[in-house]
Amino acid sequence: MKSYWFDNTVGDQREDHDSGRSVDPEYLSKLGVLYRHCPSIEAVDSIASERSYKNRDEIIVSLEKMGSAYEDKVKAFFKEHLHEDEEIRYILDGEGFFDVRSIDDEWVRIRLMKGDLIILPAGIYHRFTTDSKNYIKAMRLFKDEPKWTPLNRAPEVDKIRARREYISRA
Repeated sequence: MKSYWFDNTVGDQREDHDSGRSVDPEYLSKLGVLYRHCPSIEAVDSIASERSYKNRDEIIVSLEKMGSAYEDKVKAFFKEHLHEDEEIRYILDGEGFFDVRSIDDEWVRIRLMKGDLIILPAGIYHRFTTDSKNYIKAMRLFKDEPKWTPLNRAPEVDKIRARREYISRA
C-alpha cells in the first residue's frame, strides 16, 4: 500500500497522479480507513471473524474479463460516491487505486496491490479505478447481503444517516 495526496492534474484516472506528498497510514486511520497487509487468506479470515463479515465473493475488473463494458464500468467506479455500509476489499491479484476524501475535502490516493486489505467506513466519499495495467482481482467481504448501491455525491446524500454519522466521527 502506498498513500499520497492526489495531484489533481488532468489525465487518465489510471495513472499514478502522485503529488510527491505522502500520506501517513495514521492519517488514513483518522479518516476511518483501515489498512492491513494480509499475506494469507487466514489473516483475512481472522479479520472477517473479528468484524462479523459473513459473506464474500470475488470480482475481476479487466478488459479481458469485461470486454466492451470495461471502460464504462471503470468510469462508473470512478464517480465520487459513498455507501451506507463499509466497503471491504482484499486484493488477490493486480493493482488499483481507491481515492478517499480528506477532512478538508481533498483527494487522498491509496494504491493497493496483492495482499492488501482495505476497509472504507460507511459514509466516506470515495472512488475506485484500476491502474494502467487494467487488471485487478479482489475479494469483497460483507456482514450480510451485499448492498452495492453507490450514492453519488449530491447535497441530498450529505443528509443521509451514514454520511452524518461519518462526519460526526471524522
